[in-house]
Amino acid sequence: MPGIKKLLNPVLYPYNQAFYASHARLSLFSNIVAASARVTHLPIDWVLLGWQFACVFVFLYACWKIGSLVFEDPLTAWGGVALVASLLTIPVAGTALYIMDQYLTARSFSAATVLMMVASVAERRYGRAGVWAVLTAVVHPLMVVFGVSYAALLMWFRRDRTADPLRPSLAAALPFGLFPSPTDAYRSVVQTRSYFFLMKWEWYEWVGIFAPLVLFWWFSRIARTRNMPLLATMCQALIAFGLLFFTAGVVLTIPDRFLQFAELQPLRALHLEYTLLFVFGGGLLAQFVLQKHLWRWLALFVPLCGGMFYGSRQLFPDTPQIEFPGGAPRNPWVDSFLWIRENTPVEAYFALDPNHMALPGEDQHGFRALAERSMLADAVKDSGVVTMFPQLAETWIEQTNAQRGWKDFEIGDFRRLKEMYGVDWVVLEKPVKVALACPYENERLKVCRIE
Repeated sequence: MPGIKKLLNPVLYPYNQAFYASHARLSLFSNIVAASARVTHLPIDWVLLGWQFACVFVFLYACWKIGSLVFEDPLTAWGGVALVASLLTIPVAGTALYIMDQYLTARSFSAATVLMMVASVAERRYGRAGVWAVLTAVVHPLMVVFGVSYAALLMWFRRDRTADPLRPSLAAALPFGLFPSPTDAYRSVVQTRSYFFLMKWEWYEWVGIFAPLVLFWWFSRIARTRNMPLLATMCQALIAFGLLFFTAGVVLTIPDRFLQFAELQPLRALHLEYTLLFVFGGGLLAQFVLQKHLWRWLALFVPLCGGMFYGSRQLFPDTPQIEFPGGAPRNPWVDSFLWIRENTPVEAYFALDPNHMALPGEDQHGFRALAERSMLADAVKDSGVVTMFPQLAETWIEQTNAQRGWKDFEIGDFRRLKEMYGVDWVVLEKPVKVALACPYENERLKVCRIE
């Protein structure tokens, strides 16, 4: 979102731009959303909400399209759509991904466009699939790799099912020379992301790698006995796809000498696997179990949706389920950020608790996105940026170390931040122990100037 807002208002974020601009330069995501705001003349918050709904709609339409291709009964296709829709925010094994993010991101686009690409390949409309691949590439250059890889395997399996699906080596095709050796600073940052490394996954996350492959094998057997050749082929291609990227994960994340490739996250392939698992599984449930009995559909999907709703409320307990633009904020962090946006100079430079996004009640709201002000590097979101852009590691470590011991800061510590970086504003949790001029406060926070 900071990249989008910077395009709409170039005077924003005069400091520390690298922690959002590095992503923005590799993608047209920010440009597309900003352009739509200019064309429609709508407030950016409504544009973001509209794009989020559009991405969900296209994503579910693609699920229906694939279901309609592999199942003959239209009701069966809706079983897959219903299951995916019910599980939109379920975590994908140990990847730190959801089927669909709870807020608009580049992955919201790529989740929809990758699935449309797969649907086009399943229809043998390869020109259309190429268009969807290009759209994915310009929005999310990493996720397109998984979509194109599966599309290629699906075409290969439809042409020659006896070929060895694991002959191509993903690792051998990677441009190793483009990735410099990791520095000590980068090594310390990337180790904070345990989900990058297979050996740090929990046992149940390993189950999440192989259980879908077993289910795809089972689905393919059902498909062969029930004369559903496309379903059988897609499942066989998914087994090869899963094994291929699991092998890549082993090669790229376990040997220490390949640490610089951990950022490629080959196990993100599970995102596409899980989506198609739910499309096929929901369709088979509808065909053989739910059928045309309304009470069976209700007995499955009402508790399932209720459980997912409960889970989302536990994940973001201090945030409305839908944050409609223009509504009065109920979250004190959001309230503070919006006050900052309206009442502080655009060139203001802020510091917050570097772990503020992980604090109870903050609910992962991004300061830069909502307050529209520059901020020193934090320890939660910005560390993820560093794992993708190693050249930022030294800056990130320097700035987070300068904020170490935040909760015990005294006036001299704040003045040190001002002298080192030019920070002139801070957001502090109550009770505030230092004498600062604080023009705003609510039940949780104070916004203060460093004189």
